[in-house]
Amino acid sequence: MAGLRRMEYRGYDSAGIAIVAAGRLAVAKKAGKLANLEAELDDRHLPTSHQGIGHTRWATHGAPNDTNAHPHVSADGRVAVVHNGIIENYSQLRAELGEAGAEFMSETDTEVAAHLLARELAGNHDLLGAMRAVVGRLQGAFTLVAVDAEATDQVVAARRNSPLVVGVGDGENFVASDVLAFIEHTREVVELGQDQVVRISPSEITVVGFDGQPAEVQRYQVDWDTSAAEKGGFDWFMRKEIFEQPKAVADTLLGRYNDHGELVLDEMRGISQEDLRRVNKIVIVACGSAYYAGMVAKYAIEHWTRVPCEVEVASEFRYRDPIVDPQTLCVTISQSGETADTLMAIRHARIQGAKVIAICNTNGATIPRESDAVIYTHAGPEIGVASTKGFLTQLAACYLLGLYLAQVRGMKYSDEIRLITTELAGTPELIQRMLDDADRVYQLAHELADQNDFIFLGRHVGFPVALEGALKLKEIAYQHAEGFAAGELKHGPIAIIEPGMPVFVIVPPAGRDQLRDKVISNIQEVRARGARTIVLAEEGDAQVASYADELIWLPHVSTLLQPLLSSVPLQLFACELATVLGHDVDQPRNLAKSVTVE
Repeated sequence: MAGLRRMEYRGYDSAGIAIVAAGRLAVAKKAGKLANLEAELDDRHLPTSHQGIGHTRWATHGAPNDTNAHPHVSADGRVAVVHNGIIENYSQLRAELGEAGAEFMSETDTEVAAHLLARELAGNHDLLGAMRAVVGRLQGAFTLVAVDAEATDQVVAARRNSPLVVGVGDGENFVASDVLAFIEHTREVVELGQDQVVRISPSEITVVGFDGQPAEVQRYQVDWDTSAAEKGGFDWFMRKEIFEQPKAVADTLLGRYNDHGELVLDEMRGISQEDLRRVNKIVIVACGSAYYAGMVAKYAIEHWTRVPCEVEVASEFRYRDPIVDPQTLCVTISQSGETADTLMAIRHARIQGAKVIAICNTNGATIPRESDAVIYTHAGPEIGVASTKGFLTQLAACYLLGLYLAQVRGMKYSDEIRLITTELAGTPELIQRMLDDADRVYQLAHELADQNDFIFLGRHVGFPVALEGALKLKEIAYQHAEGFAAGELKHGPIAIIEPGMPVFVIVPPAGRDQLRDKVISNIQEVRARGARTIVLAEEGDAQVASYADELIWLPHVSTLLQPLLSSVPLQLFACELATVLGHDVDQPRNLAKSVTVE
């Protein structure tokens, strides 16, 4: 239950457990959050066991009710299974099983796997062999974990395109979709590859491919402990993670130089500097907040390297027949490293011969393992569904990548790169200054709690910040919010401006006067139509002050780096507004932290 509590951020439509005791299964499951299951267990006294599985669900097939909650049990009561992902051919399998006499209790695709496992076990397979036989028939992205009432002290699991890690303990072993589930017991982790099955017992770990051949595995140590996954006195994980950003960004930037004073990435396994010099196009693929980080990266990379850069929504990338070849560099951004759409996009790019660099927060995740090079953000666990420190550290990593490419391709002198990285190194202190002024942003959230529509405007790198600010309000405050490129106002969006509507505007810093003047004109345009303007501007910008109903001052940085600062008050505002409105900030409705299905 402690493990499920840490995993609830991945899904909270329902929860359940199944344990094996005295040759029988004991199952408990309830719709809703984990607290409902805890109450159910308080009323029931399950037998003592050291072998079991549990699950928190984010519904895909079937309503989030008690019946559809995992685990699912075979008709003979012998097998229990939990599942992440989607079994795409479940309709055909369900029809086949139905014709053979199987009765289904739920609306889920998962129950198909329970019936198939039971049938294979009845055919004299052991649980490992049964799992291998079953996964060979499944299509889609899935992680399956199962127990057999007749198999003492073992759990079997399998993965395809969905996360699964093994925790190596002392006289105990674990499987989970995230190391958070077992971090209080062990920090030693085994990486599971694509299409692999694992059997764990208290003393052994056996890993084979779907074809039955023994698989080589790698172990690694997690460099954080349970304290990093606790709230630490904050009311929400999201708020805690916002306030962790100065350290998180500093950790992302730490140790990025070799003995020759050159920038280095974390891992350069399958890509050489000569490969990077041949690149004639860069494609960034990502989803959600990571996509907006990629939009910022486009401005920086093109400015520093003069290489054309495209930013793609990962879910659209491979379905539009993109032009990708061996001279294309694909950059993928994913906090979890397991985002299904992004994973499928990079696999498509690699088939076309492109090299892939991953920006990721999770050591040993699938996306960095399948990439040619990795920049780890080292942000520590991010529990809140709405990304905050994940987003800021992705920005920092994108800047490092842009500068690294400029270095390799000879587009900037070493002292120019050092000047920018020195400014980058100073941003954690400036982020802390923004956090020290959080009370004014909180007050603003209370003042605007009766509003239902919000607009965010920005130009240049301020545009993706506007999109990110709007996304945060949608995710956790459930407010209608739109982000626009400020120059697009007159092409339609200005029609929705009404008296009193809050409009957040990100103003470029000094040094980009033409761009700044145009944004000021945009502020005047919406204010003339009665909008309440909340302006994020550089400290001391007297000209902007006269056009703002509310001012949020930003410390001075160069234009390209401003998103590291301007994003922070928008995160604070969204978190506080959601709190005022009485919403669950960490577990917003209909969302899960890591989207591992396409």
